[in-house]
Amino acid sequence: MMKIDGSYWTVAEELDRIDWPKKSSPNILSLNAFYHDSSAALYKNGHIVAAVQEERFTRKKHDNSFPFRSIDYCLKVSETSLDDIDVVVFTEKPLERLEREIYSLERFGIATDELVEKTLKNWRGKTPEDIEDILRELGYPGEIAYINHHVSHIASSYFTSGFTEAALISVDGVGEDITTLIGVGKGDKIDVEKCILFPHSIGLLYSTITAFLGFRANNGEYKVMGLAPCSLTTRETNPYYKKIKQLVIQQADGSYQLNMKYFAYEHDNKMFGKEMEALFGIAPREADTDIEDAHKHIAAALQMLTEDVVLRVLNHLHKVTQSKNVCLSGGVGLNSVLNGKILRNTPFERIYLHPASGDDGTVVGGALYAANKLDPEFDIQKQVANHVYMGPEFSHDEVELYLIENSIRYTRFHDKATLVKTTAQLIYENKVVGWFQGRMEWGPRALGARSILANPCNPDAKELLNLKVKHREAFRPFAPVVCEDDVLEYFDCDIPVPTTTDYMLMVYPVRKQWHDKIPAVTHVDGSGRLQSIKKSDNALYYELVKAFGKLSHIPILINTSFNIRGEPIVCSPHDAYVCMMGTEIDCLVIEDFLIKREDNPQDVRV
Repeated sequence: MMKIDGSYWTVAEELDRIDWPKKSSPNILSLNAFYHDSSAALYKNGHIVAAVQEERFTRKKHDNSFPFRSIDYCLKVSETSLDDIDVVVFTEKPLERLEREIYSLERFGIATDELVEKTLKNWRGKTPEDIEDILRELGYPGEIAYINHHVSHIASSYFTSGFTEAALISVDGVGEDITTLIGVGKGDKIDVEKCILFPHSIGLLYSTITAFLGFRANNGEYKVMGLAPCSLTTRETNPYYKKIKQLVIQQADGSYQLNMKYFAYEHDNKMFGKEMEALFGIAPREADTDIEDAHKHIAAALQMLTEDVVLRVLNHLHKVTQSKNVCLSGGVGLNSVLNGKILRNTPFERIYLHPASGDDGTVVGGALYAANKLDPEFDIQKQVANHVYMGPEFSHDEVELYLIENSIRYTRFHDKATLVKTTAQLIYENKVVGWFQGRMEWGPRALGARSILANPCNPDAKELLNLKVKHREAFRPFAPVVCEDDVLEYFDCDIPVPTTTDYMLMVYPVRKQWHDKIPAVTHVDGSGRLQSIKKSDNALYYELVKAFGKLSHIPILINTSFNIRGEPIVCSPHDAYVCMMGTEIDCLVIEDFLIKREDNPQDVRV
């Protein structure tokens, strides 16, 4: 790898060579597919009007298939046809990814005809020619553009941040061949400057240890983040911290390389080699086996190392940009523990993360990047993400028809005040409530549209939710939701409280006087992954939290995603009902209707 000034940074090449023709008020369809978290978004009338993940329709978690259903939804909700689309944007350059995969085989001297053929076979149906064929078969006649993966990430966060200038960083596993990209945004212009290239990747480091700990890479990283605090160790007392530091070589300017002798993902189906087993002195954990103290300590050491590396990169980024603002994107941007430490450990004063920082969110960045190039009237201020409710919704009549056709017993609320008062009372009585209201959230977090809600004051709630509702590991924490005006009473947050807390992307300490009073949302280290809620964003959700506060004198609820382990968040009334009946969720509040599990036959599945 080329070094710049003795560091591991590589100068980012010009990443956009597309001749973008100007078009007033263009319609742009943006797609992500084939790796994980396929998705689609649509830009129309000067802003994003729809965005959704394919998994919500197919019910396959992290679905990587071509997003047919997501496309159909975006077009339908916006009353647009494929003939109306001016350009389809794909948020990765497939041939560059393929070139990187073949290069890895050649670098290790294992590029046999058989392995190359196997790699090419895996790419069938995923090349630009294949993508064009699919779109033509759907009836799309126009242009297709391919945008660099990390540029799509950076655009997703910067253009929706509300900042008019900011330092920009994207960190994930790998796009085409970039794993970390830094740059700067000023006005409506993005300049990328330096990058770290594959195989050196903080995202892949985290995924590798995730696999070592018996969880699935690209799926279980958040579990490792939740497991880490269970270690209850510091950098000085953790028995694996000094060992895990050997995995990364980092320069003073933040640039880094992985010590690749411990990793195998360049040339093997396994992500780690025997050297990593020798380093830790234990065998890899098998999936679904007991979690031992060593696993907790390794998870904690990984989290510490990730924070060390990313914070040093961020401090370098501030030094070279001198910006007060930073926009973070990419899969590592979902590490909410790290996010909660950025403003306290760097000179940045404000931070923004896109609510879908992972690969699903690239479609928003791709659409806005293309719009900025195409639309002469592009207004960066119109792109500010004021809410996340961009997915499907179901009308009162549609919900009632579903309930009647499936002989589901229900009660109808005739006004919102009664709905809120009744639901708050149910939660106060320690009932677990499935909450289904309005358009579905965009991104991986349930944020008050497809949520499971419960009483944070109930000391038994965490065990109940993990074992009998979510069907997941007992150590997993639950998130608190609190109204924006009450946040500082209960949480030791940055001031002003970052807007990113609206998206449940920041972990902060729960103030000590509340630890025993809200045990179900206070993790073992005294922290909580906070969601703050503004009345202007979701008035019904806001009023529900306040109503519960009048009963309990603590205006906080448990908010967890409306799904069970291994399944995506529910999308439709059918998904929600089936989820309730297959768990110990007590009732479902779906639009204007209350459905109680005890009122409906337990042995009947619709």
